[in-house]
Amino acid sequence: MPSPANPRFRHRPYDGSTQPFTVGLRPVDEDDWLEPDPFLAEHLNEKERLFAQDLSAVFRAEDDTEASQGEVLELVTGHLSRFHNATHVFDGDTVSVGQPGIQVDLKTAPFLLTASRLVQEDLVIMRSGPEGYRLVAASLCFPSSWRLSEKIGLTMTGIHNGVPDFNDARMGQVVARLFENLKVGQLLCRFNWSIYPDDKLHHPMPEGIPFDVTSQTFASLFLRVERQTLRRLPESGDILFTIKIHHDPLSLLARQEDRIAIASNLRTQLLALRSDQLIYKGLAKARDEIAAVLLRM
Repeated sequence: MPSPANPRFRHRPYDGSTQPFTVGLRPVDEDDWLEPDPFLAEHLNEKERLFAQDLSAVFRAEDDTEASQGEVLELVTGHLSRFHNATHVFDGDTVSVGQPGIQVDLKTAPFLLTASRLVQEDLVIMRSGPEGYRLVAASLCFPSSWRLSEKIGLTMTGIHNGVPDFNDARMGQVVARLFENLKVGQLLCRFNWSIYPDDKLHHPMPEGIPFDVTSQTFASLFLRVERQTLRRLPESGDILFTIKIHHDPLSLLARQEDRIAIASNLRTQLLALRSDQLIYKGLAKARDEIAAVLLRM
């Protein structure tokens, strides 16, 4: 595992521990729920830029979600004050985040937006309904090829329309049962990964790799890993879904001590992807070239 000062390649879901387009949920301890890292200030500043640029593009909430938003803020602040007081300094109703400190007023509504200003994770609230759980509120600054404006109010089926193996296989059914059976205090985690052509955090549109990959252009690519967690809110019964983005420059791969294992495992998973999965990940044209570079590495 990398040191806190060098968090690159921290999570490696492509190492064979999980398979793409599967549920892959595992328990996670409370102290590992949220992940402030050395990029905390950079990510929070990017959130503020997006909020100022077009708030409706990255924050939506239905009118009857105020209580659930308050629960999220309470959970987030309780976790940060308990486990991350090195990065989050609480002074009454104000929190100083990172260095130099970003000041956040905890009394400011909407509370989901306030909670989002404290953490690198995006925060999504899902609520049970007659047709299953649907998205009722979210602060989504760092999406991986989807837009909040198109997903707000949709059920899990609607949200995942077009995702291979979700609605047309067992994955959607398994997720529905997990949502129904998730207990208060139970924390679950899963990962997604893909390869993107740049290091932008805000990626609402699908992004394929627009050039032929060589050893030189390979170094300009980024391995984008989503760490997702699920937990049930204790009062409302809604589910909080968090998404943390890790984007590791492939230019740094050659410097890793275990670069051979990383390259080998990533290549194996790339070559195992079906054509529809490659298209969804934007890797249909570049997969074989990337795999060739990884093999040489």
